[in-house]
Amino acid sequence: MAVCGASVVARNLGYSYPTQPNATGQELPPIPSEPGIRIADSLQPRYNNHSIRFQDPCRGLGFSMSSHYVPNTRIPTLVFSSSTQVARHAALIIEKLIRENNAAGKATVLGLATGSTPMGLYRELIRMHREEGLDFSRVISFNLDEYYPLAKEDTQSYHTFMHDNLFKHINIKPENIHIPNGEVKPEEIDDFCLKYEQAIRRAGGLDVQILGIGRTGHIGFNEPGSTRTCRTRLVTLDPITRRDAAAGFFGEENVPHRAITMGVGTIMDSRKVLLMAYGEHKARIVQRTLENDLTEAVPASFLQRHQDATFLLDTAAAGELTAYRRPWEVGPIKWTPEQIRHAVIWLSRKAKKALLKLSEDDFREHHLYDLLRDHGPAEALGERIFLDRQATICTHPAGRERQTVLVFSPHPDDDVISMGGTMLRLVEQGHDVRVAYMTSGNIAVFDHDAWRFTDFMDVFNRAFGIDKKKTDTIRKRVRSFLDSKRAGQPDSEDVLQIKQLIRETEARAAAAACGILADQCEFLNLRFYRTGTKTKAPLHPDDIADIVTLFERVQPAQIYVAGEMSDPHGTHRMCAEAIFQAVRQVRTKGQSFEVWLYRGAWEEWEPHEIERVVPLSTETLEKKKLAIFRHQSQKDRAMYPGSSDPREFWQRAEERNKATAAIYDQLGLPEFFALEGFVRWKE
Repeated sequence: MAVCGASVVARNLGYSYPTQPNATGQELPPIPSEPGIRIADSLQPRYNNHSIRFQDPCRGLGFSMSSHYVPNTRIPTLVFSSSTQVARHAALIIEKLIRENNAAGKATVLGLATGSTPMGLYRELIRMHREEGLDFSRVISFNLDEYYPLAKEDTQSYHTFMHDNLFKHINIKPENIHIPNGEVKPEEIDDFCLKYEQAIRRAGGLDVQILGIGRTGHIGFNEPGSTRTCRTRLVTLDPITRRDAAAGFFGEENVPHRAITMGVGTIMDSRKVLLMAYGEHKARIVQRTLENDLTEAVPASFLQRHQDATFLLDTAAAGELTAYRRPWEVGPIKWTPEQIRHAVIWLSRKAKKALLKLSEDDFREHHLYDLLRDHGPAEALGERIFLDRQATICTHPAGRERQTVLVFSPHPDDDVISMGGTMLRLVEQGHDVRVAYMTSGNIAVFDHDAWRFTDFMDVFNRAFGIDKKKTDTIRKRVRSFLDSKRAGQPDSEDVLQIKQLIRETEARAAAAACGILADQCEFLNLRFYRTGTKTKAPLHPDDIADIVTLFERVQPAQIYVAGEMSDPHGTHRMCAEAIFQAVRQVRTKGQSFEVWLYRGAWEEWEPHEIERVVPLSTETLEKKKLAIFRHQSQKDRAMYPGSSDPREFWQRAEERNKATAAIYDQLGLPEFFALEGFVRWKE
């Protein structure tokens, strides 16, 4: 059966080539591929100007096909190499629709979402309005949802979010903006929801609905158990949803328990749906939605029945799809060295046999006959991957000659959490190790800690006879603010500065525990983070310039970067992009150094991905834990742990390092107490 939605996407973007069946038998058009992209003339300049790259889901996975929608999904799915490219692709679809409707004198009705996922889309639409004259005067918008109860002027309200991040920057008419009212009286909610549905129908229905996806599988605030026919209504939020929203409200206890949301039926009535998802923490629910049966337990799976729905993913969010995890189960593939390593390690773990013990029957019984036939025998394959993995074990990660090593830490504790053992080893081996802390991390400090340090300052200054009058003024100002602070209210400048100093002094203490001196610590305090809220500003050109200046001054032989895209607040992604842009700039000037990626706070590298592991002894792991403990404001309970994982970060780090060592042991490799894994960044 053909999926109409896929063909509509192709027609709307001006693609002019035949559709082809995917693994499920659906007819889907191929996506544009470089070179020879086929795009409508009106869109061509924008693709070229912004260097759009479509991520071929088969590239690197060994498929003999190229540039298609991801196979084996029940909803058409495109994968891009970055969230920026996802946002630009979605913006081009919306732009084309608006321009066509404007030319015909018709309104364009958009269903809009909130949160970090659509931020890039809204910034691109604003750019199109300012630089390319995209006219929003005929656009009518309906937002998906709003927390309840919550005042419109509240910082955390979606009313505030939409005006701050889109509406005040474009020429949409105020009367065309519709957002659920978080202030409506309880007895009037049902009537309000009915009128919201009627307003959508009077506008002619939604032309395009923008969606994100929650870790529970919710779309809008339609939590598990929502029915296919439900409409706009008041709902109770899942605990996981509230936990994920904690950062925006400065603590889970401040997140409302209810919300008003469009229903699944309302969303399904839209003519087109674009669902965007970014990051590894969305990968599992994306896989359940796209590859498993439709179920009320995953409301997003209802989109399997939508006539024109498309998932737009970055590579991290696509990571659990079968085409990425086990591509040999999807169809014939080209066996690249990377894919052979992936398959043989997977087989070793699946069969619970060491690499050198794998038999030909193991390959045949696990859908790997083609690999055995083309690259066997089993003994040779096992030995090949055994030697490959053995070569990743590295006891001198910066070599034996003294080198300058620069470690980038997005938050003040990411360095020691993710690679504290390697930092200790580098220092012990005589290298000049420097740490660049990229953001202040000040929004992740509890108010009671801010007050404790303020109180300490007061006592300290009195004890040493330091300016009592000025100290009293600051103390009273901070106390007054904290006593009157509303739930979820952003901090004052005083409090933000105090919290920044807390994180900065903790970072220096943790670095010292690794043998790194205070003058080897760099505090960049990048501008994109300085909002005082979870929502971040775009990367500033000066952010990248600061990193370039650091490279030129320090002249590192190696740098280490957080390659973990599961950071729920997006800070890791933005920091990584800033670093990569800076690396590209200095390379054009002739500066060269190794770039290694680490993980650890939320995820760990898969064993087939790892290109270097650094062994940690019992003593080294204990020292690493002590360094993590120096971040006292994050100890016992971090403000934003980022997932439902109840463990503290030091526990996650210890268990993941031990688990990586256990995997190497299971593969039949030398046994270690713990291992930290790294991957080399490739342009």
